[in-house]
Amino acid sequence: MSGPLSDESPEPDGPRAPELLSRTALTVFRLNGQFLSVADGLAGPAGLTAAWWQVLGAVLPEPLPVAGIARVMGITRQSVQRIADLLVARGLAAYRPNPAHRRAKLLAPTEEGRAAVARIAPAHGEFAGRLREQLGGTDGFRRVTAALEELSAALDELSGAPASPPDAEA
Repeated sequence: MSGPLSDESPEPDGPRAPELLSRTALTVFRLNGQFLSVADGLAGPAGLTAAWWQVLGAVLPEPLPVAGIARVMGITRQSVQRIADLLVARGLAAYRPNPAHRRAKLLAPTEEGRAAVARIAPAHGEFAGRLREQLGGTDGFRRVTAALEELSAALDELSGAPASPPDAEA
């Protein structure tokens, strides 16, 4: 049978589309919890939380406005704003003027913030290596990553979300 699965036309040897969607969503929710637990374990010794690490990681390559970080991370602007303010208060990040938008300042890591993220790198690398082996090597890891990226792109397409965030927005 070809074409998308629907509630009315189940695959002869498998589940219907709504069941597949539910199973996929539950698996992704579980993965989110698992990744947050792993990230908290890796970030804790560096004095960070998983959320702080995530926000700092988003601005390591270049400073971004809070809304841009939220789009990259797939969470609300308000959540990122709260974390950004905490990072700034603790000296791990700083707000900079945004030449593209007067009111939407850019968040940038401080040297202390960069150092905190760097302290995570050895344990992060070790865990990544163990996960790679658990997934059957580099090829297995790439297949899993590609499947997750494909799922994310499909959801973006269906929701009308942009595939990549604009460079400078409020």
